Amino acid sequence: MTATRGLEGVVATTSSVSSIIDDTLTYVGYDIDDLTENASFEEIIYLLWHLRLPNKTELAELKKQLAKEAAVPQEIIEHFKSYPLNNVHPPMAALRTAISLLGLTDSEADVMNPEANYRKAIRLQAKVPGIVAAFSRIRKGLDPVEPKEEYGIAENFLYTLNGEDPSPIEVEAFNKALILHADHELNASTFTARVCVATLSDIYSGITAAIGALKGPLHGGANEAVMKMLTEIGEVENAEPYIRSKMEKKEKVMGFGHRVYKHGDPRAKHLKEMSKRLTNLTGESKWYDMSIRVEEIVTSEKKLPPNVDFYSASVYHSLGIDHDLFTPIFAVSRMSGWIAHILEQYDNNRLIRPRAEYTGPDKQTFVPIDERA
Repeated sequence: MTATRGLEGVVATTSSVSSIIDDTLTYVGYDIDDLTENASFEEIIYLLWHLRLPNKTELAELKKQLAKEAAVPQEIIEHFKSYPLNNVHPPMAALRTAISLLGLTDSEADVMNPEANYRKAIRLQAKVPGIVAAFSRIRKGLDPVEPKEEYGIAENFLYTLNGEDPSPIEVEAFNKALILHADHELNASTFTARVCVATLSDIYSGITAAIGALKGPLHGGANEAVMKMLTEIGEVENAEPYIRSKMEKKEKVMGFGHRVYKHGDPRAKHLKEMSKRLTNLTGESKWYDMSIRVEEIVTSEKKLPPNVDFYSASVYHSLGIDHDLFTPIFAVSRMSGWIAHILEQYDNNRLIRPRAEYTGPDKQTFVPIDERA
């Protein structure tokens, strides 16, 4: 047996949910460009879970189910209120704990038939936006905002986060961001979720495990790191010396390159366009201009194109979202993909148990403790 570090290039399972072939991302065979320009996030949820697009009646029913389950349980609200009132609590740790707590409030948590798992899927997808928004407000000493039944997920999240109705362009931008982050084949958090539920653990355990994987800066935290970099740069004229200094020190410039894509992340261009529109709308085009300059330098010097995280940073900043909420927002979207893969794993399960190439010492003999040096 020979190990492959990071399982790079290893095909671990079959899946009908999404694919990355020749730098093209598809959800159930639909090109991500087509879906981003034409679909709502709710349509993507249905597509990933049912492996087909909904008709009008099916979409209306899904929206109705999601709206019915959107309220955040009081147990989670009280849990967040028990935190000391400051901004130091890591939002991803809070989200991870909240999802685990959500499982404790669900009487069907350990009921494993397909119907119960689908009901739990609805609850998870419906509640996670409100959980993130409620945490954000409570840590600032603000009361949570109840979602509006007539709003979709994108509009409701911005409304419950900021307490005011978002503009149409803000809803459009966030809807596109949700679609673009919804699934991405066997990324680290999705694989973690599948490994967890392959033991026939419950869906809440699978999602909690996935959030733990997403929390790492090499996965979900990249766009927050990008915004930190842009903030440090400050102005467009500072971009070139800042980036060249980083490259001279051989420091990583976050938001560029990808393990799977060789010629560019197909999702990046959509967020690049939304960054341009939003920063212009807010009168802070410097964030977009800085991003463009950084992209020019890195792609010229390193031949690394931007990935989806690079322009999502300035998009989320322009929507008035706290920087440390960028990764929890990733989870709001990726919940749809995690659930799709979990349901697929349950449907055709086999315990995931790889082997390891042993590299330790060989043929050792036990020495009694009194004889050891």
